[in-house]
Amino acid sequence: MPKRPESFEEFWPFYVSQHLDATNQRLHFVGTTLVLASLAAGVLVTERFFAMVPLAGYGFAWFGHFVFEKNRPATFKHPLWSLRGDFRMYRLMLLGRMQGELVRARSLFPSGA
Repeated sequence: MPKRPESFEEFWPFYVSQHLDATNQRLHFVGTTLVLASLAAGVLVTERFFAMVPLAGYGFAWFGHFVFEKNRPATFKHPLWSLRGDFRMYRLMLLGRMQGELVRARSLFPSGA
């Protein structure tokens, strides 16, 4: 990342550039779906389930980064913006509108940042 972003909108293209691999994107989608389904089902009632919900989300995402994308998750340096980015990516994938963001990120970060 060339310079430290000053806003989420500046961070977003970099975030997308870290998610160019389709398998990594799908793993993020699965993890986020599990988190949302857990919240909807109310599994946060006990401390044990409360601790497992982030593991489900981050576990799938980090596996995708390390194995398929071969990069470090942006969460390590930008945890809140990465969480926000994950939910934006989830929504755009759900709506079938993520492709345009991927094209833009590839043009801004040709080497995948």
